[in-house]
Amino acid sequence: MTLVDIYAAQIATGKSPATLRTWIHRGELTRHGYDPRGRALIDLDEAQALIALKVGLVSA
Repeated sequence: MTLVDIYAAQIATGKSPATLRTWIHRGELTRHGYDPRGRALIDLDEAQALIALKVGLVSA
C-alpha cells in the first residue's frame, strides 16, 4: 500500500483531484484518512487498478 494525497495521485495517474474525490464519494476508491494539510489520502495502487478497470485493461 502506497498512501499519497490526491494531488500526488493526480501527478502519478493523470486523473484530476475532482475525479479522485468523486470516486471516493461514490465508494469506488477508499479514503485512508487525511494528511496534516487536510488532503485526502488514497492508496496509489488501488487508484491505478481502478483506472485500469475503467479503461478496460483489466476484466472485473
